[in-house]
Amino acid sequence: MVKFDVEGSQNVEVSKKIPCEKPLIRQLEIMETYTAVHKKYSGSSKARREVECLKVIFPEMFRSIERQDLIAGRLDFLPIGFGTVTSIGGVGHYCVFNKLRAFQREIETQGKEYAQRVETLYQYWLDHDLKTIYCRDMLTETTLGRFIDVEYPLIATVRLSGMMLDYPKLLDNGISGLKRIIKEKQQQDPENEFYQTSLECLDIITASADTLREKALKQMEELPESEGKRKKELQRIADGLAKVRTEKPETFHEALQLFWLYALHAGVINYGRLDDFLGPYLAADLDSGKLSEQEAYDYLKSLWTMIENRRTTVNGRVIVGGKGRKHPKEADRFMHIALKVCKDCRYVEPQFTLRVDKDTTEETWQEALDALGAGATYPTLYNDEVHVPAVAYGMRVDEETAKRYVPFGCTEFVLWGQSTGTPNICINLLKILTIYMNEGIDPMDGHNKLGDVKPRKMKDITSFEEFYDGYKELLDYYMNLSVKAQYASYGIMNDHVSFLFNSILMDDCIARGKALLDGGVRYLGGTCETYGNINASDSLMAVKHLVFDTGKYTLPQLETAMLANFEGYEEIRKDCIACDKYGNDLDTADGMANDFYEFIAKGIRDRGIAIGMQYYLIVISNNSLNTEWGIRTGASPDGRLSGMYMNPANNPQGGADKNGPTALLNSLATFDAKYHAGSVQNIKFSRSMFNGNKALIEAMFKAYFAKGGCHIMVTVVDKGELENAMVHPEKYPDLIVRVAGYSAVFVNLDRSVQEELLSRSLYEEA
Repeated sequence: MVKFDVEGSQNVEVSKKIPCEKPLIRQLEIMETYTAVHKKYSGSSKARREVECLKVIFPEMFRSIERQDLIAGRLDFLPIGFGTVTSIGGVGHYCVFNKLRAFQREIETQGKEYAQRVETLYQYWLDHDLKTIYCRDMLTETTLGRFIDVEYPLIATVRLSGMMLDYPKLLDNGISGLKRIIKEKQQQDPENEFYQTSLECLDIITASADTLREKALKQMEELPESEGKRKKELQRIADGLAKVRTEKPETFHEALQLFWLYALHAGVINYGRLDDFLGPYLAADLDSGKLSEQEAYDYLKSLWTMIENRRTTVNGRVIVGGKGRKHPKEADRFMHIALKVCKDCRYVEPQFTLRVDKDTTEETWQEALDALGAGATYPTLYNDEVHVPAVAYGMRVDEETAKRYVPFGCTEFVLWGQSTGTPNICINLLKILTIYMNEGIDPMDGHNKLGDVKPRKMKDITSFEEFYDGYKELLDYYMNLSVKAQYASYGIMNDHVSFLFNSILMDDCIARGKALLDGGVRYLGGTCETYGNINASDSLMAVKHLVFDTGKYTLPQLETAMLANFEGYEEIRKDCIACDKYGNDLDTADGMANDFYEFIAKGIRDRGIAIGMQYYLIVISNNSLNTEWGIRTGASPDGRLSGMYMNPANNPQGGADKNGPTALLNSLATFDAKYHAGSVQNIKFSRSMFNGNKALIEAMFKAYFAKGGCHIMVTVVDKGELENAMVHPEKYPDLIVRVAGYSAVFVNLDRSVQEELLSRSLYEEA
């Protein structure tokens, strides 16, 4: 069995979590009860064990209703529990071991006996934490590591990220209506435990609504008469909870409350097309006078705040606009208010997303640009004219179904209510290149990471085609590992859990009587995050030009310079840097990047189909991992130094783009979107450039989209502002930047990530 660190970091955490509201001893008691129930039902079905464990968490883990809340629902998470993603707790029946250790140290101050009780839990979960079980089954000594272990070229995990549920089904039927649907199916299959446990999950929703209603009423009673406005708000919360505990909603408040309550129980951290789902309720209340425009704004601001307070860093997606909405007029009313909230709040989350197409109005464009110009970093812009047909091809569905695409995380796509798309694999394409060029040895740790592939000596290679083919052979090996590890993650999760709350609102789980990973979900898909792709293609360009086109250097000379981190070989590095680079609208570098992209993208897609998935597509991603992985990646032929951050997603290495924003966007538009399930495209402007030239910026973005550009994420920041924030962080507590597919408070980022962000070109007025 491969050794690995169970206490290692398991996700990107930039936002500081809000501490648990409950006393330490009570937290311990809850974790002990959860563990006892998990052990008690060890001989039962996975669905029975899951629902009994869920009854320990809900409604126990709900926090108090805070003063600014206009709906109820805040949750605490413990180091042991049940979840779908690592951003809030963990996956399935989980133990986050590093957090349990921290908890142990904290509670030991109240008595050593408490620390020993925690140790007992720790030892039990070493054998039962779902992620640990997966790692023991799948990891290898040198080729496949634990997410996030940056010594490996390929890292893997188990999680169910990006679940976008069918909230219209929930809102149209309510809890009682969902029960009726399930009971009708149950009559045809009375022994089906999925149906029975799903009904019990819906009972948990009702119990939670009752508990939260009691909290609202108690808070209302404790307020003085002078707090009349807040009393009315709490009464509305209580009345809404009384309604949605069983029945379908009729007002915007009730719809918002039921949606939010269900999302919390399901453990999902992305929310989908809320304009289309909630817009009809909002419009009806505005038209009838039940809500004013200001009240509608206040409700959305309250939702924004509650999403931000979950602190899920790269998630919290709310999507508006675009093709395929059933209620476009009502949805637009929601969208316009949401754009105002986005501009005013400037939170890290939700990751507010605007889908645009040829019918997007000028008013909407202006509101989006105003929010970006204010420094919100949102909305991110997705081009439906490109994405809808691309998703249809990539996911193998018709275009009407493809209109259901929604991005999450670092821009991975799923079809809401119909598909999984969790990115459980990440691959470092540049690290693989450095290993290949060093005859299988990773320059960073001296370990052979070729797997079953025979090493090639650089001195024996006589053509660029031979060099490229050797690299592709090793990439093929790692892509084979990738698809097996992704598919295995579904198998291991399905062996242990049903994800009942998610399954209830996913096609076709109820119809088939099966949990979503047990054959219930309509489209079993997945995604593979790629890193260092542009460094790798620029490196290929340099090898081709310097070694085979001009003959200025030999491959062994280049290899030697790289292993020395170019120390003593400064002239070689200068020539490497001077080679054509992606991001400058050059046919040479862009053509190489596209060829390399299609090899990887098609290779991953073909393998996913062959293994039995509806789709398995790459995501050209980055988060802080492009920096963390770069720190453990050797020097490369593009001139990048050993230990330096890698390029961010589909963007050039910082500073490599020299020809201005139009040239950059032309390069970004090179890749055919039908081969990927998302590609992060970042661009950075000075405030004066962006806000003084919005008409020009809009025209440039539209031209980019017309050329096939799929997506754009924008940071607007003053020149020198980021540098000053590094020196005087206390002066910039609210400075938001785009890191990748997500935003963050700049001063909360590690210095290495800050430096990578600083390296990116800032476009400003001449």
